[in-house]
Amino acid sequence: MTATYDYLFLALKRAPTPHQALADQLRGVSGELVGQFAPQLGWSNNEAAVLMRGGDAAAIARLDGVASARTDRVTPTLRPAEDDRPSPGGIHVHRWFEVEADAADEFIALSGEGWKRFESLFDARIFGLFKAERSAEDHQAGVVRLLLLTRYGDHGVWEASRDPTTEAMRIFARRQQLTRRSWAASTRLV
Repeated sequence: MTATYDYLFLALKRAPTPHQALADQLRGVSGELVGQFAPQLGWSNNEAAVLMRGGDAAAIARLDGVASARTDRVTPTLRPAEDDRPSPGGIHVHRWFEVEADAADEFIALSGEGWKRFESLFDARIFGLFKAERSAEDHQAGVVRLLLLTRYGDHGVWEASRDPTTEAMRIFARRQQLTRRSWAASTRLV
């Protein structure tokens, strides 16, 4: 059985160091903390994400320093393996995709095919591609939401990796055709 994770997107209350305060509070929460992420680009300075396995995600939403929380139950597709953890350093880009529901399997297969070339060319490592539990809105819209977590050496590596002449980007161009909408933010691992 594949382990499920909870991906929490948080708005933090005003504090001098809200991300350190969150890290301190997370030590007391049950479950396995896989990663805590603080914003670089794309999120407000008081926003954060937490990826955890097991435990009580609702307990994080109730922490003193949390103003609001959205939780998505996500299941790994091709990655991560059970013992994988995000690598320290660099930046971690969180990219959400809304994909036609009947194209999700093709999207996942294209991702795996492209990663082989992508990771050999750049200081980048795919931590995971997760499929979100479908909400009523997802069913009504006919989409599957996927979360891609990628570590890059820095923002320069991310920019260089957009080169459309690489074989990986040609594969990812087909993946983009299956995508209705996507959005991303860069973060640092706390």
